[in-house]
Amino acid sequence: MLARAKGTSVGGLQDSGVVESGAGKLRLLRWAELPKDWSPETDTRTPIWEALHHLIRALNQDGESAAGALLARMPARAEPMRALAYRLYTLCERKGWSEEARAYNELVSAWSSIEQASADAGIVGSQAKLDI
Repeated sequence: MLARAKGTSVGGLQDSGVVESGAGKLRLLRWAELPKDWSPETDTRTPIWEALHHLIRALNQDGESAAGALLARMPARAEPMRALAYRLYTLCERKGWSEEARAYNELVSAWSSIEQASADAGIVGSQAKLDI
């Protein structure tokens, strides 16, 4: 019922790869469960939630440079992801979900370094120099 209230469907969530369902239950995947080979360029249905959790996965598994390189591939999502990370951190803290809160806090704490790594990597699809 919540999916319908939010204008989505369980099938749509499954297609986007952010949930697991079975035995009448549905749950969001944790960042560690997301595939390492995910590509924002080929994913046709990427909610900000999913992009954020792939960024957390990259940060926690491969460091700030990898997270920055991933952010460079989806620069338009940067601000919504950062805002969602703040919001989810606050929510997790209120609920006492310290393990979940830690992942969001680590991302928010490393944000400026990730943005710098993103700038160093260069925006994917942008022209680095003028060919004159």
